[in-house]
Amino acid sequence: MSVTLRYTAAVEKRFKAPGPQPNGLQAADDGLWCIDQVNLKAYLLDWESGSVLHEFQTATGHSSGITLDDDGNVWITSTWQLEVVKIDPRTGEELARYPDPGTGLVASVEAGPPPRKPSSSHGIEWRDGKIYVAAPPTQRLHVMDAASWTELRSLVVPGLRVHGIGWNRDGRLWVSDTSSGAVHLMDTRSGRFVDVFRVAEPDEVHGMTVRGGEEIWYCDAGTCDIGVLRPPSS
Repeated sequence: MSVTLRYTAAVEKRFKAPGPQPNGLQAADDGLWCIDQVNLKAYLLDWESGSVLHEFQTATGHSSGITLDDDGNVWITSTWQLEVVKIDPRTGEELARYPDPGTGLVASVEAGPPPRKPSSSHGIEWRDGKIYVAAPPTQRLHVMDAASWTELRSLVVPGLRVHGIGWNRDGRLWVSDTSSGAVHLMDTRSGRFVDVFRVAEPDEVHGMTVRGGEEIWYCDAGTCDIGVLRPPSS
């Protein structure tokens, strides 16, 4: 299947994140979940105003992704702790910690500084009892069985620094790369990429999620912007 270039997305900035550096997003029926990598708080935000509906403090480290399972539990990639953490969002109680499968050193551009220390996965999604984590160190999407925490398979992703991921309506996965400013659409059954669009500087996609299977939301850790990406029509 060929890749159709969709060029540059329009960026609609809706509101600012409540924390200093938003790094992960997850769409839910009752609001937009956001994890901050500095104050390590998880927020549930109103879709229209961005006001905080609920929040809790986590004991994670430089967290980069957040998702929900079918029981309403929050899962967070604790990037510098090299773990994936499961939390009850109603109480903030930790339910489990798992070793992150995507641990290592993040690739850098040739002229850039070397990586500071080992890190692990950024984007995270739940689907059908499986946890999907997007790992910059391995440049792969790791698929984990959530019950046994065994790796079922992994898929190569493009770019140097994969970040936010989100499911579209037909069950394919949008995968963002912060370094290249590109968002790719992956068929996770075959591992093939079937679409791509750019996000122009200075905007950067860190966290990403898809509302209703169609509307792509993003957050930018550098500016605290939260908004919507609108690719041009094919």
